[in-house]
Amino acid sequence: MKPTLVILAAGMASRYGSMKQVEAFGPNGETIMDYSISDAIKAGFGKVVFLIRKQFEENFHKLFASKLDGKVDYEFAFQELDMFLDGAEVPAERTKPWGTGHAVLCTRDVVKTPFAVINADDFYGYDAFERAAQFLTTECNEKTYAVIGYPLVNTLSEHGTVNRGVCGLDAQGNLATVVERIGIGVKDGKVLVEDGLQPAELSKDTVVSMNFWCFHPSVFDLYERDFKTFIKDNITVPKAEFLIPAVVDNFIKEGGAVKVITTSAQWFGVTYKEDAPAVQKQLNDLINQGVYSPNLWG
Repeated sequence: MKPTLVILAAGMASRYGSMKQVEAFGPNGETIMDYSISDAIKAGFGKVVFLIRKQFEENFHKLFASKLDGKVDYEFAFQELDMFLDGAEVPAERTKPWGTGHAVLCTRDVVKTPFAVINADDFYGYDAFERAAQFLTTECNEKTYAVIGYPLVNTLSEHGTVNRGVCGLDAQGNLATVVERIGIGVKDGKVLVEDGLQPAELSKDTVVSMNFWCFHPSVFDLYERDFKTFIKDNITVPKAEFLIPAVVDNFIKEGGAVKVITTSAQWFGVTYKEDAPAVQKQLNDLINQGVYSPNLWG
């Protein structure tokens, strides 16, 4: 069976200031998601699942139905605050989603094949999807997952600091840890981190996770189990988030292997409003190079 692509598009884009997931960046109004979906179809993915909030279903359907009908199967899944709480009530002060781990859990009823997870507002490049599809169709199983890794230098913003999941590798080259480093930026040619942890300077070649994961459907049991523990400990903490790396960490501790698949693809994204012109330019450059058609779905 062909693998599934899960696109996480339920976040609130607090730093960006608007719903960047559906902002037009391409010459004919294409979103970053359009390019990811196009690359995924070309790489051999057979289904796309949009993880969104229920209130945006009509907008997403209008945006993508005419583009995707007849090209790839697609379905919507929804992330709402009251899902998978086992009867617990959502605290009044909780307004933001529970996090990326909860988002993945919310797709379990519509994902039946090995699958990749990506962010809606990140451009990952065709090579990343090709490598993910190859892994998902030939190697992925109940005990072997993967993460697509990028050189840190290719993921920084000129308009502010960023947070990145720094990948630590074991002796076999598999993922050992993902440590979220906060406030990464370039100063005087050096990549420095403002979070007070060590090392305070990172190599430009440090491998980081940009939330492009490859999983077997059996992982949903782990997500559900770990989310129950998270809710028990954090339901009254307004900004607590249940994140994908926490689940991956437990998977590794329990004997699973997570391959680190490095890609030559160029990553870019829109963390800040000021990033938007650069994203448009990079997409235009790729179109001028013949990587993408000016009319992506023409």
